[in-house]
Amino acid sequence: MVEENNHEMKSFQVGDVVTGKITKVEDKQAFVDVGFKVDGIIPISELSSLHVEKVSDVLQVDDEVELKVTKVEDDELVLSKKAVVAEKAWQTLQEQFESGQTIEAEVAEVVKGGLVVDVGVRGFIPASLVERHFVEDFSDYKGRTLRLKVAEIDQSNNKLILSQRAVLDEEENQKKKQVLAEIKEGDIVEGTVQRLTDFGAFVDVGGVDGLVHISQLSHQHVDTPADVVSEGENVKVKILSVDVENERISLSIKDTLPGPWDTLAQTVKAGDVVSGEVKRLVSFGAFIEVAPGVEGLVHISQIANRHIGTPGEVLKEGQTVEAKVLDLNVDEKRISLSIRALEEDSYEDNNHQEYQRDEEHSGFSLGDMIGDKLKKYKS
Repeated sequence: MVEENNHEMKSFQVGDVVTGKITKVEDKQAFVDVGFKVDGIIPISELSSLHVEKVSDVLQVDDEVELKVTKVEDDELVLSKKAVVAEKAWQTLQEQFESGQTIEAEVAEVVKGGLVVDVGVRGFIPASLVERHFVEDFSDYKGRTLRLKVAEIDQSNNKLILSQRAVLDEEENQKKKQVLAEIKEGDIVEGTVQRLTDFGAFVDVGGVDGLVHISQLSHQHVDTPADVVSEGENVKVKILSVDVENERISLSIKDTLPGPWDTLAQTVKAGDVVSGEVKRLVSFGAFIEVAPGVEGLVHISQIANRHIGTPGEVLKEGQTVEAKVLDLNVDEKRISLSIRALEEDSYEDNNHQEYQRDEEHSGFSLGDMIGDKLKKYKS
């Protein structure tokens, strides 16, 4: 009878893959019936590629499992569950690496320098490959399911590096291509200021950063972009040009704002008196800045009520003067001014006032002068 039972016992070699049923579970090991003369042993270290606290966290009595033989002696059979899982996993992971396939895995551990997941083998996600942005504290990532790509795989050294950032970057690139294909020159869209440089501001318009050159920030002169916009600010921009191949977009904030000439036309008309700074003197007159970004010309003939050889005889750059608006043409961005007209108006006002004072203090009026003659005529 004993010889018959021994004849029915299976023989095993290291490396064989067998299937068995769990007969007993202890804290640090499990026993499994695989048809050997004694139950095989599965050490807790051979259950998973990750740390296991108790065998019962992974196996229960009567579970059917696939195992690899790691040690065979007359009265001892040692088996590994993780070796079977790992062998299949490495093959699948290699295929996923070559195809660029996205996989999902739950974060099992947060360790120094990154995250650990179980994908049949231990996979490591370095901190720099978790997100597209810097993350200071990963403590709340445990238990999260991440979408990952295989970044590096080396089965011989049991090394697997995974990346969620690669998935996010790929999605961002697809989104960028879509935006570049949809937007066109002349569109006015909303965006968010991402960062400032000496030469302008980068604005995110739907996932693509476009440049607003410093000359396109305002109708007025800008010394530094920070004087006009700030990071995180929402702005309206006009699409000036789109370079799909190089993924470059040129933007303008200036073109979405009312121009200084349009603003001036709402507040100033011919005949009004304006004040401004003498910006430039030229042979034929002087240019006066009457509003930010708006300069009007005082022709040399309109500078003084006397003949002058050069504007510099009367005016100097930086001087603040008042002038009368002779003509305003918004379409041609031209405003004609006159300082002389104000002097003439002042002269006429003074003469009129002098005449009124003389009349008041003369002691008689026109009626007085002809009154007597009228009386004689009536009589």
